[in-house]
Amino acid sequence: MKPSHVMAILAQLFLCAALLAAASFPALAQDSSGDGTSATKLQAVEVTGSRIKKSEREGHSPVQVITAKEMEASGIATVGDFLARLSVSGSSLNTKFNSAGNFGFPADGGGVGSGSSTISLRNLGANRTLVLVDGIRWVNESSASGVSGAVDLNTIPASIIERIEILTDGASSLYGSDAIGGVVNIITKKSQDGGLLHAYFGKYEKGGGQTYNGNISLGGQTARSDYFIDISHFQQQQISASAWDQSSFPIPGLGLAGGSSATPNGRYIFTPPNNNNSTLCPLDSNSQSQCDVTLNGPVSGKANFPNDFHQFGDDDRFNYAPYNLLLTPSRRTAIFGQGRYKLNDDVRFYLKGLYQGRHSVNQAAPEPIFLGAGAGTGGLADTVGVDASNPYNPLGYTLDANTNLALIGRRPVEGGPRVFAQDVNTRYIGTGFEGEFHLFDKFYAWDINYVSATNDATQTVHGTYNIRHIANALGPVGSCTAPCVPLDVFGGPGTITSDMLSYILFTENDSSTQTLDDFTANLSGSPVTLPAGTLDFATGYEHRRVQGSYSPDSVVVAGESNGVPSAPTSGAYTVDEAYLELSVPLLSKQFLAKRLELNLATRYSNYSTFGSTVKNKFAVRWEPVADITIRATYAQGFRAPSVGELYGSKARFDDTLVDPCSGADAATQANCALLGVPNPATYQQNNTQISVQTGGNSSLRPETAKSTTVGVIYSPSWAERQAWSSHLDFELTYYKHRIDSAIKAPDAQTQLNRCVASGDPTSSFCSGITRSRTGDINGFNNILQNFGRIDTQGLDFGITWDSPKYAIGRFGANWQTTYTANYKQIATDSGLEDPKAVGVEVTDSGIPRWRSNLRLSWGLDPFTATWALRYLSALNEQCGNAAGSPVCDTTNRLHSILYDDVQFGWTLPLPYKPSISAGVNNLFDANPPVCYSCSLNGYDASTYDLPGRFFYAQMNVKF
Repeated sequence: MKPSHVMAILAQLFLCAALLAAASFPALAQDSSGDGTSATKLQAVEVTGSRIKKSEREGHSPVQVITAKEMEASGIATVGDFLARLSVSGSSLNTKFNSAGNFGFPADGGGVGSGSSTISLRNLGANRTLVLVDGIRWVNESSASGVSGAVDLNTIPASIIERIEILTDGASSLYGSDAIGGVVNIITKKSQDGGLLHAYFGKYEKGGGQTYNGNISLGGQTARSDYFIDISHFQQQQISASAWDQSSFPIPGLGLAGGSSATPNGRYIFTPPNNNNSTLCPLDSNSQSQCDVTLNGPVSGKANFPNDFHQFGDDDRFNYAPYNLLLTPSRRTAIFGQGRYKLNDDVRFYLKGLYQGRHSVNQAAPEPIFLGAGAGTGGLADTVGVDASNPYNPLGYTLDANTNLALIGRRPVEGGPRVFAQDVNTRYIGTGFEGEFHLFDKFYAWDINYVSATNDATQTVHGTYNIRHIANALGPVGSCTAPCVPLDVFGGPGTITSDMLSYILFTENDSSTQTLDDFTANLSGSPVTLPAGTLDFATGYEHRRVQGSYSPDSVVVAGESNGVPSAPTSGAYTVDEAYLELSVPLLSKQFLAKRLELNLATRYSNYSTFGSTVKNKFAVRWEPVADITIRATYAQGFRAPSVGELYGSKARFDDTLVDPCSGADAATQANCALLGVPNPATYQQNNTQISVQTGGNSSLRPETAKSTTVGVIYSPSWAERQAWSSHLDFELTYYKHRIDSAIKAPDAQTQLNRCVASGDPTSSFCSGITRSRTGDINGFNNILQNFGRIDTQGLDFGITWDSPKYAIGRFGANWQTTYTANYKQIATDSGLEDPKAVGVEVTDSGIPRWRSNLRLSWGLDPFTATWALRYLSALNEQCGNAAGSPVCDTTNRLHSILYDDVQFGWTLPLPYKPSISAGVNNLFDANPPVCYSCSLNGYDASTYDLPGRFFYAQMNVKF
């Protein structure tokens, strides 16, 4: 946004505030009693799910409220990790994912999101969950690997949070795009009495993962102002995959059989000249001699063929797993402050800001070098061979990717592991005015806000190679002049010298930026009194500008990186929106109608990218009797394509897929022959990862949604103020979401399976899938599209109980359960379903049919205790690359799991009332179930906790 635009907006802010303040003075001069006292003020609040400020918190929509104290009692130090445990949450990204640059770029253009943490309500995806801070949008994440459409919750320090309100209902009519699965509204602390020092330390029983968290905050109030300042630091250390047996090999239980064919000793698949038949290079089913060999071990000097080689087998594969991380290290430091000043009794000015710096790291095994037609990269590496003149070539003839070379797989361990280091900076400033006034004895509340936020990231990658330089170093030796150094890919580990590494290694530097400028103005009030109560309304306007860009390293842009290729992305859009919400009381204090209200909302949105849309919401809240509340909503929703989805440039994603033509039966072999596999009877997939081309699509249309909820709350009066109960609530909610024109890429494994099953290269399933002369897949188009429809429905059930205060203390219980009855993704063009479904583990995520959390608490000054139980029902998966092995035939069941978390607290009888608490999460050492189709570490990191117990202690001191 240009400075002139900022000044214009600020001028409008001050002008509007002055006008509203002036309108407030007559109301202040009036008195309702005639005795000179001022009019009574309402304690109006706004609850997520409604823009109307009212004196009561009950709403028409299901809203779950979590306090800062409840978060602290969980023993979890970050917002994202805490929210991921809620029963309404689904699989989403977190710091247990070690995927930066290792797999590539998902089709949504958002990158991997290294070191970030997101939330996915109702399993609908993080980009369909709207994240607000104090009712206003938060800037999307940057990861230096794309332009994401989701918010990184790690950019919001836990220490600044007063409470979190979670709306599990469609809310596009109130908040606009993205609020399909629901809304997470993080309410920050506005003030505090004095200072607070908080310190936290935690550690996993297996492998370390030490976590340090601390903050110091200061707040206060005067007659006209209040303020809150917080400085926080968080540090999480890594856990190596080698610390746990299940993650010590690529596929649990298979040892080296699941390893990589790119090894330090090398793998070489080629056709010798003159079709020489030998024990080392036997004839295949087409009477073609085929060598598939590896080095016996490191050699001194030049390798000798065939004496130094043997046929490649599973025992020769490379175990890359120990280089990976179970938990990625992260360090974050933040400063946050906000203050409010009363211009008069009814008008307040506020200013708040945040700066946070994050440094996080991911690590992968030394980068493999795959060369030849079977490399399947779709890029330069597929054309690279080894010239006969290369001084280290033991064959005496050229290996040509166009004729006799199928694959060279060499793992240059000499260059060390790949290390992806991210530095992410988040800057946020918000300012505005808010207030109340009375007009004709009617109450009104208003606010005017402006937010400017930036999230920028850089990623530095060490241990990656320049494939152009590799091609030069393996080409004709006469053409390899300084700084080129001939490369030895045949000698085994230790034979790639420092001079060779200096030429082929390069340090990759990528960056990305997201910015948000948001102006909002809101007005709510109660202008009319009807027989059943007051007619309440809220209305407002929002202008928002979102911009994002991603800039990969120049070597990557040129297509000369041995790693995952990508291209720059840049885009922006603006939107103007206006909404109106009405709360209409229909009946009050009638038979079977203690209270009946109708809530209506509509929002008009005009986007620079696709035009305008109007979405509406209808809700009913009915109290037939004092103890029962019934509520129902029907909401239209939409999600506009994000910058990454619209403008994301073509990139590559190395997906873990199973080629059905590999080791196929006779019927499938016939189909594979039609699809271009030259020797289907003997064809074996060389690499478990298949490169697919991803990217945005400027022709995308917005997603549309229809959401329905019906719920009942029962608060029995017979359970109030009893000897056994102070308060008891039951809540049951049915939900249903339908999304049309859903934006996603087709599931790659499903598309590949259907392509092979068709045996028709012209079928729609085979569109964009190509194979090299060796039969290996070397092209797979998987860009975004308005894929089809998503349907999901289920039930939420909750019980809350509090006991009276006994001599032995006070007890409480809170039980929240979500039952997901159905989840389907259906392609529009074919009517076929994607594999993602309830009770299924696929693509490193799962949807348990049951997710249930029970929290029991006890308190007797100065002691507290909590016991939390978390249950996830079982999942089923296809065996993936473990299919047909001794550990997994065709399917595998991921068993149900129950986690137990306990905490004890004590407030010491000392000055400043220091309080300490300590606890153990996963008390009974429940390990996550084995996952054979998961891409890393043998388990689903988006659904399950890390293995082993987690011990922690924390302390608070007030001053």
